[in-house]
Amino acid sequence: MDKQPSVFEQTWRRAPAMSIIIGINLVVFLLWWLSPRSPALEEFMVYNFLVSTEHLKEGYWWTLVTSAFSHMEIWHLAINMFVLWSFGIVLEQLWGARTFAWFYLIAGTVGSVCHCLASAYLMQESGIPALGASGAVSGLLLAYALYFPKAKILLFGIIPLPALAGVLAFVGFDIWGLIEQTKGGGYSIGHGAHLGGALAGALLWFFYLRKRYVPRKVPNLSRAEAAEFERIIDKAKREGPDSLSFDERQFVADMQNRLEQR
Repeated sequence: MDKQPSVFEQTWRRAPAMSIIIGINLVVFLLWWLSPRSPALEEFMVYNFLVSTEHLKEGYWWTLVTSAFSHMEIWHLAINMFVLWSFGIVLEQLWGARTFAWFYLIAGTVGSVCHCLASAYLMQESGIPALGASGAVSGLLLAYALYFPKAKILLFGIIPLPALAGVLAFVGFDIWGLIEQTKGGGYSIGHGAHLGGALAGALLWFFYLRKRYVPRKVPNLSRAEAAEFERIIDKAKREGPDSLSFDERQFVADMQNRLEQR
């Protein structure tokens, strides 16, 4: 009897880029955890893994990217990585590893830029630092919702809603939160980064992804393969991609690889 692959093996096979991104986030979190024990390491982390308008003025431009892999608190890391894992597997199988990685980097960078703009020009506090994968994750969530608007997701992990409605509710919350922050209130949440990442995700989907990465007929399929492919796609549209089994996801991934090699 063949040995069933572990969860980690399945995740790596289905989404290697996402697995590497999660790994980098874990390493950076570990460095933050160790930093209080070493002043030199703490200074290195502050200047290289926190983004703010002041840091950009000082020439630390790379923090626009590195901050998207950076978390100080375990709950922040856990939430972002869980959402990234939940939706990233589906999207990487659809786009491929290279496109998924570029999407994460672009959405995360745009989120960082929007945080700096919001803090400097809306809140008049250019020194507010930010970190976290939330901008990139917001972009991925919006792209997922645009692909699968009727798939069920849990709003705040509790309320079941169609994906598009749930993600738009998050966007609405971030708009409200940013407005409150401009008045001196609100929560200590990077609403500007969330909105920036979501905007990047929407633009990437509209101008590039929606036409280039759409499940279509795959060349050189046998009649049985074509029927199975259509069945899986219909199931994903009807019940959402999360309803697919490992074998079904692997079948779609194989078809995607054949299409890319065409």
